[in-house]
Amino acid sequence: MAANNKAITYHYKFRFNDGSEKELRVKLDRKTLGLLRSERDACPEWAALKFFKCPNCPLSEDLHKFCPIAKNFTDIVESFGNSISYEEADVSVITEEREYFKHTTLQKALSSLTGIYMVTSGCPVMDKLRPMVRHHLPFASEEETTYRALSMYLLAQYFLYKRGIEPDMALKNLVRIYEDVQIVNKTFPKRLSNIKLEDANVNALVILNCFADSVTFSITKEMLEDIELLFAAYLPDEK
Repeated sequence: MAANNKAITYHYKFRFNDGSEKELRVKLDRKTLGLLRSERDACPEWAALKFFKCPNCPLSEDLHKFCPIAKNFTDIVESFGNSISYEEADVSVITEEREYFKHTTLQKALSSLTGIYMVTSGCPVMDKLRPMVRHHLPFASEEETTYRALSMYLLAQYFLYKRGIEPDMALKNLVRIYEDVQIVNKTFPKRLSNIKLEDANVNALVILNCFADSVTFSITKEMLEDIELLFAAYLPDEK
C-alpha cells in the first residue's frame, strides 16, 4: 500500500519516573483527518449527547445518541483516568516526519493528545480547527498555537476567495469560532464529573481552553503587531 493511502498516525509514548510506560496511537484518515478507531459495543453514560450537552451544540439528540468527542474520549479516560496532573514523564511523540520529545508534566502532554481527539471526532464546533491537526505540533506554546491558528484561518479565507466568496480578512469569524471552542472546552469537563478520576484529564482540558483564550485575546486586543513585525520583507517601507 502506498504511503499516501495509509492512515496518519501520532504515536504517544509516556515513560514515568517509576519506570512504568503507557502508549497511545492516534490514527487519522489521511483525506478527512477524521479519527479512525474501532466502534465500541457500548459507551458510558457520560458520553450521551444529552449528558451536559454543550449549550452551543448543533447536533440533534434524535439523530446523535452520543457526543462524538465523548465517545472517542473514552480511550484517554481509560488510559489516564488514575493519573495525576503534575506527575512528570518523558514523553515521545512519533510522527511520519520526525520524533518529538519532552520531559514535562502529564497535564501538559495530555493537552496535546486531547487536542487531537477534540478536533477529529466529528464535533461541528471543533471541526473548524481540524486542518491544524494535519501537521500536529506536540507541546506547542500559546504563541505557536496563535500563529498556527491565524495561518490556518487566513488560508481558509484564500480558499473561499478562490470560490468567489468574500473572505474575512478582519478575522471576525475567527473570534466567533474560538468563542464557541471555549464553550466546548469549558462544558466538556462536566461530563467527567460523575466519574472517579484524578485531575490529569480535566486539567489538560483547562490548558486547551487557556490556549483558545489566548488566540481570542490576541485578535480582540489588537496584539498582532508583534507578528506583523515578522513580515517586514513583505511590507512597504514606512517613510
